[in-house]
Amino acid sequence: MSANEDQEMELEALRSIYEGDESFRELSPVSFQYRIGENGDPKAFLIEISWTETYPQTPPVISMNAFFNNNISSAVKQSILAKLQEAVAANLGTAMTYTLFEYAKDNKDQFMENHNPVNSTTTISNIISIETPNTAPSSKKKDKKEQLSKAQKRKLADKTDHKGELPRGWNWVDVVKQICQPLPKIFLRKKLQHKNKTLIMFSS
Repeated sequence: MSANEDQEMELEALRSIYEGDESFRELSPVSFQYRIGENGDPKAFLIEISWTETYPQTPPVISMNAFFNNNISSAVKQSILAKLQEAVAANLGTAMTYTLFEYAKDNKDQFMENHNPVNSTTTISNIISIETPNTAPSSKKKDKKEQLSKAQKRKLADKTDHKGELPRGWNWVDVVKQICQPLPKIFLRKKLQHKNKTLIMFSS
């Protein structure tokens, strides 16, 4: 039986076995993914298996480069791949995709025993929270304004339009009011003296 015939038979078997299994995904007729562990499981990981043209007579390509595995360290990934390669060597020449997926499921805890989640988001947020207190006081000093008392605020509000601006013409002189004001006593006395002198001149 040729490699293509072997692959066709295995493809049909995989589709039948994993029908309705949300953890299984067929990327193409020769490439498959399987999630080991449930969603939300911190020790869950994703395996991708791709067949070469001569598979199963030659090993398939096994990868853990999916985005799903970003929180897994390179050391743990390499350890899992090494153990899967041992299983490949033991099953070379036979349909092994299902066998590899099930092997990973059965040994999930052992594969992930040295797993410590790598979380770059937490690291970045910690850096931001550490740096922020050092820069905040300087900006507050620049923005700090003189605090007014309640009486000063009320007085300022009475003079302004309640928007902090003095109304147009606030310092204009009321001409009519100035004209209607009584004349100063000194000015009246001088005017009266001048009037008396004028009367004396006419009488003489």
